[in-house]
Amino acid sequence: MNPPTPQVEPAFDVNALLGPVEDHGVTRAGHRRVVPIIGGRVSGLFDAEILPGGADWQLVRPDGAVEVDIRYTARTPDGEFVHVRASGVRTGPPAVLAALQRGESVDPADYYFRIALCLETSAPRLAALQDAVFVASGMREADRVRYAVYRVT
Repeated sequence: MNPPTPQVEPAFDVNALLGPVEDHGVTRAGHRRVVPIIGGRVSGLFDAEILPGGADWQLVRPDGAVEVDIRYTARTPDGEFVHVRASGVRTGPPAVLAALQRGESVDPADYYFRIALCLETSAPRLAALQDAVFVASGMREADRVRYAVYRVT
């Protein structure tokens, strides 16, 4: 017997509004940037408002690729909280990465932006979110990041 082959199914969409990039310069870990998350929406498998106070703690690699470390809280209309942790990478040709860093509009087909998500909640009706693996394909815009999230079956 072999293990089952994973499949993906659409789960939810994220539209996160971003504040100005805080460039921390080169630290012992690398070129550190922090991008505040100031709001947004989650829609699909669960619907929620993204609360201000989260951020993307980025490391910019020497080749221009960005390693993302994202954490934020979403609140459903019923007041349930979902804590989101995500990590991934955004990479592509140097000219495309430079355009993204300048906040220019870039076709998401021109770069690779993939994310793995882990969800945490105390809400009984959303408990199944904690028992699944989620992956996403993202796109960066001047003032937001959007990604389509899929549950791995």
